[in-house]
Amino acid sequence: MNKKIKSNAAEEGITNIRHSIDRIDEKILSLINRRLLLAKKIGRLKEKEGNRVLDIARESTLIQRLNSINEGPLSKSALHHVFAEIIAASREIQKNHSVAYLGPEATFTHIAAINYFGQSVNYAPQVTIRDIFCEVEKGACHYGVVPVENSIEGSVNYTLDLFFESDLKICAELYHPISHDLLSKSDSPGEIKTIYSHPQAFAQCRKWIEKKLPGAVLVESDSTAHAARKAADDPKSAAIASSKAAHIYNLQVMASKIEDISRNTTRFLVIGKDDIKRTGSDKTSVMFVTSHVPGALYRALKPVAEAGINMVKLESRPTKHENWSYFFFVDLEGHAEDKIVAQTIMKMKKLCLFLKCLGSYPLAREGIYGSVTKQSGKLIK
Repeated sequence: MNKKIKSNAAEEGITNIRHSIDRIDEKILSLINRRLLLAKKIGRLKEKEGNRVLDIARESTLIQRLNSINEGPLSKSALHHVFAEIIAASREIQKNHSVAYLGPEATFTHIAAINYFGQSVNYAPQVTIRDIFCEVEKGACHYGVVPVENSIEGSVNYTLDLFFESDLKICAELYHPISHDLLSKSDSPGEIKTIYSHPQAFAQCRKWIEKKLPGAVLVESDSTAHAARKAADDPKSAAIASSKAAHIYNLQVMASKIEDISRNTTRFLVIGKDDIKRTGSDKTSVMFVTSHVPGALYRALKPVAEAGINMVKLESRPTKHENWSYFFFVDLEGHAEDKIVAQTIMKMKKLCLFLKCLGSYPLAREGIYGSVTKQSGKLIK
């Protein structure tokens, strides 16, 4: 009898709490709709002034402010995802945007783009990184998302090379953790005869594969998403891909986080035609070419050291126009509109054969796991 009374009391307590949650949800819904109406008014004012709808600096500052006042238990990651969708809906009510990414659906580039822009934009999958640049340059897409470096594999050289040819600017950066799952139609590992994936995914999961599925035949695919597509057609196969690919291609997750090294993160760039305003926590990317003489690089970077500016990245790439000639990429903390940064870039320009600023944009601190030194042109799509 006591158990029944306790059970009824617990059920009544749960019901009361759920009623409270329902009332809170109604308030949240009402407030979101009010926010969208205000965003719509801002959109009309922007249209009159000829201003762009997407204000990356404003959105970055907004998220930073909310993070600073968040007392929990909502995590920073959850806060970002919730407000990314609210901000995306606010953008959509002003003007819908299109974003090009390295496809197909469920690639890590696609997932990173969704995490940054939210669901409420038009996503346009592209076959190559060059295609992403082309779509944004000709105005078919407002922005593009491209991978630029990985914490394990190093820089994506093809992306760096394209900046030499393009007039597009870096509008934002984002870091996305890379985690691999084993996906299949089957729920029995013993039935798996073939595993599909991108070669770099195989390389990052080699120890797990050798231990758990040593007899499986490994077949390389253009991307982890393509691998998931192939696995969806063969119940005796599996794919190493993202958990999102499991949802899109109707596969089961047989094993999660099978990568041999954790903390694998890829840095992505948002490319577009916008000049991004200062937020107070910014990064500026510059590319330059020096004379092929001893000490040229030292002299070109000397103004950075003298100004006390933190240089967070330095990368070299062959120019491909002349043997043993290189262009360099450098990331500096600060905005190109900051007096000290502007003066430093001007001094560097006088010491270089060629220099251009690729853009200033909000500094993304979440997910940074230290400097990357290993160079490689490979990436996982």
